[in-house]
Amino acid sequence: MNLLSGSIGVILCLGGNVRTAFLLMLAAAVFDFFDGLAARMLGAYSDIGKELDSLADMVSFGVLPSVMLHETMVLCGTAGWISFLPLVLAVFSALRLAKFNIDERQHDSFIGLATPAAAMICGSLAYYVSLSDNWLTALCAVPATLPVLAFVLSLLLVSEIPMFSMKFGKKKAESAVFKKRIAFHDHKNRIPVNRCPFSSPGPRSWRKLVDDSIHILHRLHPSERDCQSALSEDRNT
Repeated sequence: MNLLSGSIGVILCLGGNVRTAFLLMLAAAVFDFFDGLAARMLGAYSDIGKELDSLADMVSFGVLPSVMLHETMVLCGTAGWISFLPLVLAVFSALRLAKFNIDERQHDSFIGLATPAAAMICGSLAYYVSLSDNWLTALCAVPATLPVLAFVLSLLLVSEIPMFSMKFGKKKAESAVFKKRIAFHDHKNRIPVNRCPFSSPGPRSWRKLVDDSIHILHRLHPSERDCQSALSEDRNT
């Protein structure tokens, strides 16, 4: 459905219907999100599924947004070879998706701007400009505006900048439960916070102070079991 939405969006955009093309881009993003979520929750991973997902993203979030920028430039009165410069975004989107498939560092987070994020920036801009004449329309009428935007987004796609990811699924849920169990176990056994591998210094340093205070109190005021064991030892001696 992701690929189908993107393909129809490209056809409609080339016909001048930018608004409907943007709605189809949103639909493709929804399908892409729930498709990935279902795969992570069910553990249904396969090589062909990963490749098909990248191909669908290439159309919906690579080709479609670059075509929308091209049509926006034509709509604003900029024609000729310069109006084809935003298509460079499709090339770098393909490079970013190919890099993502072989990069082992991007399982739980993104390095570089994700293609759907870049597509939403381009699509929302094209949609807003198509609604009416506004200050963005005047800005996009400048021939260099949209090509520069396309080049900046292209560089961000292949950059090494860590980006936020909305990926979550079975593995992250299991990891969170495991960390909570470890934290509960550490608290139960009175292990100092600085010895817990999942704790970090800074705002949580007060927990270490409280935990150390508890240790000192237990040493100053031994428990009833400790007193009984000490008395029994005295009687035996």
